[in-house]
Amino acid sequence: MSSLAKPSNDTGRKSAQLFRMVTEDHVCPYGLKAKALLERKGYVVQDHHLKNRDETNAFKAKHDVQTTPQTFIGEDRIGGYDDLKAHFGKPVKKAGQLTYTPVIAIFAVAALMALAISWASSGTLLSIRAIELFIAVSMCILGVQKLRDLSSFSSQFLGYDLLAQRYVRYAYVYPFAETGAGILMIAGALTWIAAPTALFIGLIGAVSVYKAVYIDKRDLKCACVGGDSNVPLGFVSLTENLMMVAMAVWMGTKAFAL
Repeated sequence: MSSLAKPSNDTGRKSAQLFRMVTEDHVCPYGLKAKALLERKGYVVQDHHLKNRDETNAFKAKHDVQTTPQTFIGEDRIGGYDDLKAHFGKPVKKAGQLTYTPVIAIFAVAALMALAISWASSGTLLSIRAIELFIAVSMCILGVQKLRDLSSFSSQFLGYDLLAQRYVRYAYVYPFAETGAGILMIAGALTWIAAPTALFIGLIGAVSVYKAVYIDKRDLKCACVGGDSNVPLGFVSLTENLMMVAMAVWMGTKAFAL
């Protein structure tokens, strides 16, 4: 890499050279991440800005690379941001890699929101109402994830839901039903609508997931957090539906008892 500027060692610290796009209308986010990672690792970063498309293309051609940013440490080209992460032993997420992270994030936030609402309304953290709120808030958040791209959700949902495969429009109705039932359950209103709705979609969903995963042994992605997710269809998806069923039975029982 003799064509590169000689790294400065004036400070006695490790030095790295970073080439990234910084133009009037675009700052490469991965370039910023690479710079921050290098600095966290104790490197003095010689930060070279590629200020327009011509400079960027010339750099790519000169070093025979397809993307920027590019990091050089000493005489070695480390590569892009993912290559830099791998160089430092950090995990690199592969395209299409299955993950439960979105579901964990949703359930964790829903649990904290339920506790917060319970505390604000009754001064109590752990209560039956907090559990009710957790399920209802989870339904709302999961519903919003589906509603943000109905077309994408419906396409993935049709891959395994038994009712949607027979009546395609159900795939478009489902997110509204889930969200609406969750909102009504949070309010404690119109239980005669919320409970049957949650019971219906929960039972259909549970049967569909169980058949696809445990009987047909199909390897599918779950549409529970939206159609573009890489969450595997399985136990978590089944749990989501069984939670709705349990909530519907509980709320219906309470309403009948009153």
